[in-house]
Amino acid sequence: QVQLVESGGGLVQPGGSLRLSCTASSPILSIRSMGWYRQAPGKERELVAGITDDGRTNYPDSMKERFTISRGSATNPVYLQMNNLQPEDTAVYYCNIAAVIGGRFFRLWGQGTLVTVSS
Repeated sequence: QVQLVESGGGLVQPGGSLRLSCTASSPILSIRSMGWYRQAPGKERELVAGITDDGRTNYPDSMKERFTISRGSATNPVYLQMNNLQPEDTAVYYCNIAAVIGGRFFRLWGQGTLVTVSS
């Protein structure tokens, strides 16, 4: 199936910003929804931001003032802008895409990109 690869993570100081990208190995033409999730060691995976194919967004309260999800293209479908990062934002961040491919419904996940916020 289509592979997703996240990029844009790395080491950043508190208060800094990062922009995460999600690249698909082939164009995804029938996307139903997309999202970014994160998981820190010892914690459950949690939603960071979600967006539907008509542009409606949702954010948990702790993210909505600092994080922005946006749609891209068929090969780079979704981005996440993260501002004023804090140490508690340290986690592996994953993109997720729900799509119809070849007449079947798929939930696609990347392998994650590590974001480390530390001084």
